[in-house]
Amino acid sequence: MTHGVTRRDFLKLSGGAMAGTAAGSLSGLGVDLAPKAQLATDLRIRDARAYPSICPYCAVGCGTLVHVIDGRIVNIEGNPESPVNVGTLCPKGAATYQLHVNPNRLTRVLHRAPGATEWEVWPLERAMDRVAELVKQDRDETFVEWWEGVDSTGNPLRKLVNHTPAIFSLGGATMANEWNHLQQKLLRGLGVVAIENQARI
Repeated sequence: MTHGVTRRDFLKLSGGAMAGTAAGSLSGLGVDLAPKAQLATDLRIRDARAYPSICPYCAVGCGTLVHVIDGRIVNIEGNPESPVNVGTLCPKGAATYQLHVNPNRLTRVLHRAPGATEWEVWPLERAMDRVAELVKQDRDETFVEWWEGVDSTGNPLRKLVNHTPAIFSLGGATMANEWNHLQQKLLRGLGVVAIENQARI
């Protein structure tokens, strides 16, 4: 008389075999990876200095630790001291390292001069310098020091305004408080009054 194996018995046996194999691979079979994993973690950031920062993605503001060796980023992970995320990061935040260290990261820009038909490849530094030049030029050409008009009774009115109506700033939801502080100082110093944030719009 043969005894058939029920479905329940099969699942029990299969689950037990898999658990035994997994346990054996980490202990009795000589393939214990725990020390290797710890060694890899130690080597990656052994001589690194950790700088607290903020994830650049959504507006939650999760804290990160940026590990740097000789001015080069070697690792980015969640900051366990951050009250926002307590060391955890979403998949995008966990992949922040790839924003900085990535062979596909763009380091040049395409520029097409007014009236031109061909694109020209510029280094990023040249493009940033050109943006700064144009901002300065627009600001100087449109800067208004005094506003003149009339009051409600028709009398002449003159007010010191020191602003430029030609430049508009639109911020993003991923900007940290530190960045916003510096951006506000820069824009207010230029006389820009049209300042808005993408998250509020």
